Amino acid sequence: MNKILVAAVAILCLCSCGVGSYTVSSGRADEGYVTFVSPKAYGIKVIVDDSEFSVSSVKNKAYRKDRKIKQTVKNTVRVSPGTHDVRVLRGGKTIYSKKLFISATEHKIIDLP
Repeated sequence: MNKILVAAVAILCLCSCGVGSYTVSSGRADEGYVTFVSPKAYGIKVIVDDSEFSVSSVKNKAYRKDRKIKQTVKNTVRVSPGTHDVRVLRGGKTIYSKKLFISATEHKIIDLP
C-alpha cells in the first residue's frame, strides 16, 4: 500500500510541473543602415527603390581598419533587409547608382566622389 501511495504522490508531483515551450525575443532590429562618405560633407538626396531621403554625406577621414561612423538621422538611411536599388543625387545629378544587398543590422558605408 505504501508503494502505491508513494507512486501516486510522485505522479501527481511530476504532472504539476510547468513544462511547455516558451519564446523569448531579443536582439537587434530587423533593419540595415546605409551611410555615405565623401571628401567633403554636403547635402545629398538618396533614392532607395521608390523612397526618397534627404541626408548629408560624412566627411571621409583617413582609412582605419575598423572605422566607426556615428549613425545619425542626418547621415544614415535605414532600410529593410534585402536587395535595393540605391541612387544618390547631388544638385540634380546622379553621382551613385547601384543595386545593393543589405542584411539585417548591416551598416554599409558607400564612398562618394
